[in-house]
Amino acid sequence: MRICIPTTTREGKSARVHEHFGSAPFFTIWDKEKDVMEIIDNANQHHSHGMCHPMTSLAEKRIDAVVTGGMGARAVQKLNEGGIRAYRAVPGTVDNTLKQFSYGGLQELTIENACAQHGCH
Repeated sequence: MRICIPTTTREGKSARVHEHFGSAPFFTIWDKEKDVMEIIDNANQHHSHGMCHPMTSLAEKRIDAVVTGGMGARAVQKLNEGGIRAYRAVPGTVDNTLKQFSYGGLQELTIENACAQHGCH
């Protein structure tokens, strides 16, 4: 399983989870089976609300899940259509978020509980 976590820095497991999927400066991708971490730049972080395309940066990364502070309903829908599930991260670091994910302690994001604006979290 490959998990993508939007982050504010390139600090791996000690990076802080970014509040919103599309506007994160970086994506930290953890391959659970290989225990390998990859960090990529989000080339689409500056955009108008509802106009982000973060999957452009992630298209070739074979992501199974996204864990983020929040995302809009359209982003949740697009991820789900691509077979990718989305979860709401707890504030803190990538390491803490991955532990919570492993324990099944994160809420799955749906169209019904997604953000309606950037200031929702």
